[in-house]
Amino acid sequence: MDELDNKLQTELAPAADAPREVVLRYDAPAPQPVVERYVHPAPLPGPTARVALAPIVPAAPAGSRGTPKRGKRRSHRGLKIFLAFVALLLASVAVSHLRGGETKKSRDGNGFYFEYHVETQPKDDAETTTIARYPNGGAVRLRFSETHGDALTIQQVYERVNPCTVTVATLQSGTSGVVGTGVVFTEDGYILTNAHVITGGTEVAVALTDGRVFRDAKLVGYDETNDLAVLKIDARGLSVAEFGDSDALTVGDTVYAIGNPLGVELRGTLTDGIVSAINRDVKTDGVTMTLIQTNAALNEGNSGGPLINVYGQVVGINTMKMRSKSSVSVEGLGFAIPVSSAAWIVDDLIAFGETRGEPVLGILVEAGRLPTGEGAVFVREVTRDDDPGLMPGDVIRGAEGEPVETTGDLLRIRRRFRAGETMTLEIERDGERVSVDVTLRAAE
Repeated sequence: MDELDNKLQTELAPAADAPREVVLRYDAPAPQPVVERYVHPAPLPGPTARVALAPIVPAAPAGSRGTPKRGKRRSHRGLKIFLAFVALLLASVAVSHLRGGETKKSRDGNGFYFEYHVETQPKDDAETTTIARYPNGGAVRLRFSETHGDALTIQQVYERVNPCTVTVATLQSGTSGVVGTGVVFTEDGYILTNAHVITGGTEVAVALTDGRVFRDAKLVGYDETNDLAVLKIDARGLSVAEFGDSDALTVGDTVYAIGNPLGVELRGTLTDGIVSAINRDVKTDGVTMTLIQTNAALNEGNSGGPLINVYGQVVGINTMKMRSKSSVSVEGLGFAIPVSSAAWIVDDLIAFGETRGEPVLGILVEAGRLPTGEGAVFVREVTRDDDPGLMPGDVIRGAEGEPVETTGDLLRIRRRFRAGETMTLEIERDGERVSVDVTLRAAE
């Protein structure tokens, strides 16, 4: 961490705007999306200007008199250093990546003029990820609730989820930085984000909304195919997001996004929209991902942040948006990874540092009705070589003590398990009900 510590301790001279972000980007009308790295506005060497970061002072309560009594206030030094770190990375990007692309001029809110350079770099050119690893194993899992409470106001949603949303900054080869968003899902510091936020990184830092900065975050594991990564910081008592059942979403549902669009300057931005489509297949880098489509505004820096339902539950991890190479305007096409399909991936990353394959029963089923009119799930084919204790014609009536009437019921219960664990099914065979213990295996 010596190199990173030196950068963090260096006082920022030129003012800086947005950081560099890796973005999954769909380019129409080309038939396939491409993944690109973007260098966003960064200062070039020139006149210096000191960055002033004033702490936010809460307004006095209505009806109060006089100046509030000054008490002990949390230091914002850590957050200032973190912002300086990001800006310093940007400065090095502007100096070392002046090839191709387009040079533009702009100015910041203090009237300081600077030039910045926009450059694209194919994902294939990314360097090996060498972030320090956190030991795998243990019983930690990503759990999502299949129920919910009352709907919240948009203010209540933000109050609940923003403290669980973090800024993730990844050092890339000592010369550049990637900034994204993450979601805390355990009180002792497990954080979920996108793989493309940390891919190619050498070190990673995490900033909380309370101003604390963890410069030595560890990588638990990542999966580029599914664009998910898990980080770990050494902390206790963190605010934890509640995750919800993304399978319960329907088109038209209101959703919200929180993240760092265009970097740390706009960190903690809340946007809203609706679910535009569910189970939308989007092909990128030769891999088809089944995603939630939303018109909630997503920009570079939102990557890895939460998509939230009206109950304040995280139902998706924001991952990409669509753009056009042509002059055609493309707006309101964002995508998020559904939590219900991401849970097993996160569990595998925590346990093994990589994904072993989705846990499956090894059978093909279909929903139907019994002569009594009751719903049930019928086993049509056994697809595994070993004997799972099931056979074609079996009727699955329950799982883990819960009734099963649809394939969705069976899938919902199955998602609670890892590969190698045993799931108890109640089946009906030849007019008799029996219990069968089936060991789940990883899908090939």
